[in-house]
Amino acid sequence: MNPRITLAIIAAGMAGIIGIIAFSGSQLINDVTEEGLGTIPSSPITVIPLEPQLEKIQVLSVNEEEATIKITFKITNPNYKSALLHVVKYHLYADDKRIATEEIGDRAEGMVTGSNYFTILRDSPQMLDDTIILKNMGGDPQFWSSLSAGNIKWRVDGELYFNLSSMTSGHENIVQFEFTY
Repeated sequence: MNPRITLAIIAAGMAGIIGIIAFSGSQLINDVTEEGLGTIPSSPITVIPLEPQLEKIQVLSVNEEEATIKITFKITNPNYKSALLHVVKYHLYADDKRIATEEIGDRAEGMVTGSNYFTILRDSPQMLDDTIILKNMGGDPQFWSSLSAGNIKWRVDGELYFNLSSMTSGHENIVQFEFTY
């Protein structure tokens, strides 16, 4: 047999295999769940949402000019694959009055300049800290005295944006949350 024909058959076979994998996406390889690794699933792949928890809110310092508050989130990944957490956006409320809107991480828009995300492994929760500095503008002395005395009921709501570090499940997922402390 002519070696060129053999080479053409091998090249056509490889192109066919690559085409099947490329156009089938997540329908051929399920690398999200442990039992589905390398199998053809009968149903679409479902990504289990990350599980955020509010670990603590600490008032580190309060004086007449400013207050420093530290907030800590614990993020758990129940998926088989690791997850890429891009950003946690949240609002901090003190006695139902919004005092801060913050975010941890960075959500790339337009041209991607670099990777700035947190890798959340399956069995290893990640702690994310943020420090908020509030300036005393003199408009709410009652709030400032409650903050100094530690008599504040905290509420945090927001959302986190993540996707799995998987070639077959690359779309963005959003988890909304609300906590009281």
